[in-house]
Amino acid sequence: MREIDPQDLARRYIAQWNVADAAERRAAIERLWARDAVHILRPPVEIREVAAGLGFDHSTLEAHGHDAIENRVARSHERFVEKEGFTFRARADAVRLHGMVKFEWEAVSTATGDVTGGGLDILVLDDDGRIRTDYMFPGA
Repeated sequence: MREIDPQDLARRYIAQWNVADAAERRAAIERLWARDAVHILRPPVEIREVAAGLGFDHSTLEAHGHDAIENRVARSHERFVEKEGFTFRARADAVRLHGMVKFEWEAVSTATGDVTGGGLDILVLDDDGRIRTDYMFPGA
């Protein structure tokens, strides 16, 4: 596997969520993610409670491949960056263990600079150092 600086990867990963330009965002996704990658999100507690009420023991949200990941990142950007005024940043805690990188991230108010949320990501990399699977845990 390629040698990868885990903090640099975390920074580039988080940067894609802040990109306003659709073409630039797509290019970032193609550089970061394997073509058949999957983004797996542990949904917020409200969604998990609704799913449990419908009889689902486990609920996850998934996006498969560049197009679906691009849609996911774009929708997140529209909601959290454009409408709610947040920016995302990686914490300086990224670590790599073989083909995995773990790091925490923060949602920051652009108006006040206050950290208003965050989460944990675990990235599983392919042999080229691209993201094969992304396990995202908001609120972790």
